[in-house]
Amino acid sequence: MFKKTLIAVSLAATTLASTSALALEKVDLLIKNATVLTMNEDRTVFDQGLVAVKGNKIVAVTDGKDVKDYQAKTVIDADGDIVMPGLINTHTHVSMTVFRSLADDVPDRLHRYIFPLEKKLVSRDMVRIGAQLGNVEMVKGGVTTYADMYYFEDEVAKTVDKIGMRAILGESVIKFPVADAANAEEGIQYALNFIEEYKDHPRITPAFAPHAPYTNTTEILQKITKLSLEHDVPVMIHLAESDRENEVIAKRSDGKSPVAYMADIGALTPNLIGAHVINVDDNDIALLKKHDVGVAHNMSANIKSAKGVAPVIKMQEQGIRVGLGTDGPMSGNTLSTIDEFNQVAKVHKLVNHDRAAMPPLNVIEMATIGAARALHMEDTIGSLENGKLADIIVIDTKAPNMVPVYNPYSALVYSAYATNVKHTIVDGKLLMEDRNMLTVDETAIRKEALEFADKVRKTVVESGEVVQ
Repeated sequence: MFKKTLIAVSLAATTLASTSALALEKVDLLIKNATVLTMNEDRTVFDQGLVAVKGNKIVAVTDGKDVKDYQAKTVIDADGDIVMPGLINTHTHVSMTVFRSLADDVPDRLHRYIFPLEKKLVSRDMVRIGAQLGNVEMVKGGVTTYADMYYFEDEVAKTVDKIGMRAILGESVIKFPVADAANAEEGIQYALNFIEEYKDHPRITPAFAPHAPYTNTTEILQKITKLSLEHDVPVMIHLAESDRENEVIAKRSDGKSPVAYMADIGALTPNLIGAHVINVDDNDIALLKKHDVGVAHNMSANIKSAKGVAPVIKMQEQGIRVGLGTDGPMSGNTLSTIDEFNQVAKVHKLVNHDRAAMPPLNVIEMATIGAARALHMEDTIGSLENGKLADIIVIDTKAPNMVPVYNPYSALVYSAYATNVKHTIVDGKLLMEDRNMLTVDETAIRKEALEFADKVRKTVVESGEVVQ
């Protein structure tokens, strides 16, 4: 009788254990013991939270008390580190990494130096090499999604696909001859071909990228607007950025500002993402709001070029979609969104003469859910919430510059370096683990970029041909 009872108890325990095992939710990735900044609508923070991922989606974000309810293929014990949405760079020209540090202080640099330099050296090879280098820089700095404007964007797309990032890639359209098109019409056709090729890609969104209102005709801008609505793709443009743009557009439109001109010709739409948007007044801001335009705020590039500071606080007060960008690596020199944090917070305080202006939470919002809103992607990325795509980063809080952390938002904005990013996850897949790239050969990419730099040095630096 005693033996039978023991057997019965043993069987019951085995059955219970089996039932418990079956009850565990199986996931592909579990991040636990984390300071989780969800960036959800309530801006919920969990001190010992967890994030569970199945496939490419987030399936749970909790306070961590249910950690034993999950069975994961891969477990990351964050040990108190910050876990947050991947950063989103809303404006750059990634392939220009191979030109960074050239003629940094040349006046009227775009027209005197950059355009002539590009005419001489831009090629498919250059675009691929520069994009590979920039992609690695961004992944190592916690950027999981970026919006790019350049030439040969199909080459950029190949590099994005290989490394595993997410990107909105805009094929540039401009009125003078460039490396991949003899004129704006050819640029539009190139963009259409690119859109057709990548329209169904899960991580790449193809787009039009007219360079600026003043470097394209009214007819071209209207044509691009019409095509973007027909194909349901974004349009990225430099807007209200420079004095030259103001002058050209004022002559073209009987004194109107670039934003008012774009509104008049029907080119302001929810598909549009305007980069910089520095020279705007209250009427312009009202037009941006009316047409639900996204804005890419590029602080370091704008102050380096002495063009001014966009009135972002006013824009935010009006509910305009604003996200952070780095601009190209010839403008701000890095592709690190984290390096923007400190400058964005401090410069807005300075220009507004208000120490309380642009608090850290607002900056982090602009780098995550705000940036997603600027790109009209807030339904899928920008926050850690059930059902959203699993784009996640882990920030090391034990590095000397991050100790101690009393307020995680303040620590990120005023203390963090890009090198504090420990792990980067895109679409549920680890692209970087413990600072090591997993999907591409970083050493080989750097070597190829240095070889191209030798070509640049011989072609334009030593000869001095480019500066006019």
